[in-house]
Amino acid sequence: MPLAADAPDPTASVKEAHESVTNAASFIEENWAGWLYLGLRILLIVVIAAALRSVVRKSLTKLIGRMNRGAEAVEGTALGGLLVNAERRRQRSEAIGSVLRSVASFLILGTASLMVLGALDINLGPLLASAGVAGVAIGFGARNLVTDFLSGVFMILEDQYGVGDKIDAGVASGEVVEVGLRVTKLRGDNGEIWYVRNGEIKRIGNLSQGWATAGVDVQVKPSESLDRIREVVKDVADGMAKETPWAERLWGPVEVLGLEEVLLASMTVKVSAKTMPGQQFAVERELRWRLKEAFDEAGIGIIGGPAAAADEEEAPADAAAGVAAPSALANPSSPQSQAVAPIPQPASPRITK
Repeated sequence: MPLAADAPDPTASVKEAHESVTNAASFIEENWAGWLYLGLRILLIVVIAAALRSVVRKSLTKLIGRMNRGAEAVEGTALGGLLVNAERRRQRSEAIGSVLRSVASFLILGTASLMVLGALDINLGPLLASAGVAGVAIGFGARNLVTDFLSGVFMILEDQYGVGDKIDAGVASGEVVEVGLRVTKLRGDNGEIWYVRNGEIKRIGNLSQGWATAGVDVQVKPSESLDRIREVVKDVADGMAKETPWAERLWGPVEVLGLEEVLLASMTVKVSAKTMPGQQFAVERELRWRLKEAFDEAGIGIIGGPAAAADEEEAPADAAAGVAAPSALANPSSPQSQAVAPIPQPASPRITK
């Protein structure tokens, strides 16, 4: 049987428990003020960061909305026809707003996180040093990605092109299907899709902004009257400007710029017109069609055409063209004939038995 001396002392257990509770209470009493201050400080940082982020995002949204309303007010006016339409400006402003909101959120929340870690007495030196080294390594490893991203941001900010524009990017050309911060998607003339990295685009030719020029060169005979040609072109231009859809595609009168080239057998007349962006090729084809028909009706000969070929007089046939030139070989007694005559072979001796 166990001895009475080995039994636990209830008084000692209660005393130890009382000491533990007293120590805990005293620890809490000594530190509750610091904990409350720390908690309120962290809460204040979070509340201020959230409020600042919300205010900045709402301000950017209002700014984007004001830009869209300004674009809608300009659309439909004479100035709006030469500038980017409202849909293009809306897409551009939305892209810019999205980038600015993301950057603002990153900066505000990142700063708040660092302030919270500093309030918790966490040493930020190693963390910032590691982040700096990692940033440098990522910058060297992903420099192409950074270049593409920055190029895309500046392309959107400067509104170099947008969805629906036909551009020549150097490495590829076609209609813009999608504009991203890293890649621009183009649809070529044959229907192919090109994915072009923004960092590789060194030059951009936008064929859909402002206006375009349709140019037609007409080759006629030098004997034609230039005044008559000008009258025919004017009649064709007046008729074309009154018909649909060419009345909308022509943004200026069709003009005869003058003689582009004068040769002995032909002269080239330059015809030009200002058109809607992207419609210059259709206008050129239709203008060539109408000018060809008008010139045929007016009797103006176009070089290479049936009217010019009909006016040309056929040269009389040369009777001597089919007669060969006399040859010295035709005379057997001539030195040339004797020189080419075969050498006679000596007769072989006849053997008899």
